[in-house]
Amino acid sequence: MAPHCLMSTPLLSPPQPYQTEPMNEASVMFPYTALSNGARLPSVAGRLVDFFGVRDIDAYVVGGAIRDALMGREAEDIDVAVNADAYSVAVDIAEALNGDCARLHDDWQVARVAIPEEGRLRFIDIATFEGDIERDLQRRDFTINAMAAPMSAVLNDVRSDLLDPFGGMRDLEDGVVRMVSSDALEDDPLRLMRGARIAAQLGFTVAPETACAIRERSSLISGVSQERVRDELMRLLGANDARDGVRLLDDLELLCCVVPELAQAKGVIQPKEHYWDVFDHLVETVGWIDAMFDDADCSEHPLDIMPRFDGMREYFGGEVSDGFDRLTFLKLAALLHDVAKPVTKTIEASGRIRFLGHHTEGADFARDILTRLRFGKRGVEHIARMVHQHLRPRQMAQKGDMPTKRALYRYYRDVGDVALDTLYLNTADYLAARGPLLERRDWTAHCGLVRYILKEGRSEGNGHGNLVKSLPKLVDGYDIMGGFALAPSPKIGKLLEEVREAQASGEVSTREQALELVRASLERGGNGA
Repeated sequence: MAPHCLMSTPLLSPPQPYQTEPMNEASVMFPYTALSNGARLPSVAGRLVDFFGVRDIDAYVVGGAIRDALMGREAEDIDVAVNADAYSVAVDIAEALNGDCARLHDDWQVARVAIPEEGRLRFIDIATFEGDIERDLQRRDFTINAMAAPMSAVLNDVRSDLLDPFGGMRDLEDGVVRMVSSDALEDDPLRLMRGARIAAQLGFTVAPETACAIRERSSLISGVSQERVRDELMRLLGANDARDGVRLLDDLELLCCVVPELAQAKGVIQPKEHYWDVFDHLVETVGWIDAMFDDADCSEHPLDIMPRFDGMREYFGGEVSDGFDRLTFLKLAALLHDVAKPVTKTIEASGRIRFLGHHTEGADFARDILTRLRFGKRGVEHIARMVHQHLRPRQMAQKGDMPTKRALYRYYRDVGDVALDTLYLNTADYLAARGPLLERRDWTAHCGLVRYILKEGRSEGNGHGNLVKSLPKLVDGYDIMGGFALAPSPKIGKLLEEVREAQASGEVSTREQALELVRASLERGGNGA
């Protein structure tokens, strides 16, 4: 039977090199937001205008806030350049606006003020400039971040008083990330990654000369603190088109500088069930995670039948570690889930390709990678457990069957806090493995399996996959020790777990039945031996 391709989207086409040649709007890889008719800044800008209005300080709003205002996007934070001591100004702003301030960079005289606004913190970065503002803009990374507006003018349309010495407005219109100078990239090599991240977030291309300059300097990223590299990588993965952002990072020769283990995955051929080699499979898996959370309505899209659950977006929006949410961590797990395949690959005499133990080895690889990138312990284990368990959902039952209640209990017990996340990693892995060869019958069967695991694990009162915790306690350790004259030991815990498994499968439901099961186990020399 010929395979039935369920959809035709860029996610199912063979990977192409990232487009770095800015030609016209149609050539832009990501769809980006057109310039706004009204370019205005957040409301906190008004408080800053009042603050500087009674002080003899030249102040300009610069960088991303201006760029976002021109695009009609809400600026997250505001950068302000002043011809004064940045920290002293920051202290005064914090006092006047009821915020807190901290010194960020002594050499560059940069400070940050955190202002509470509408239930969140708004950050204002204050930097000192010497001489004129144009010289300060020349030190910035990309032309679209090298624009400024006088503080006195920012409550109006910023275009009326825009300072744009390097053509940032033109590059915004063309959807291009272009460096101000190669020196700016060397001043702070994190800007090499930032260019890719901005392109991914805004849907822009990278200018050819800028892409070339980044490639020539890619090794400099090794000198940047791992925490800063981690944050740029996660912000890129947090973009809506993270797959193409990852491909851009690779095209700029940065990805394997940040995660050298991924270089080994390139060109590693997989069994015939897989459309891609290992590296492309990992990147396509990231793309499928994004597709799962795309709100676009397409009646023929295979993800229309993908199982979902109430509160799914809120669940994946919850923070895991280091300020990043479950969805971003899920995409990181997608990028790393088969990272150990190259070192576990074997070819049998029959020609069969196998990757035995790659999930176990992969969990260790993930721990090493994330520890090196200075992730918090919770984030490290969150990813490592998903990588270790990513095959589990499709291994819980024979093909065509549904898992037993005991298998479901063991899944939610073993996978724990990432049980739901792992279901969606497994699904993205499945889709990326088949690629354009995906068959409707097999995809429908996979969705049925995931839907069943979700439903049984999230039955009434179970919350987000909390099947294990939802079981009422029938007996405890004291019941077992007192009832069978046993001393405290690890075997008590094993007997309790045997009771819980039987309870989950419906074999016992009362205290008396639980104690009888313990008695039978002890008599046959099982966990109690």
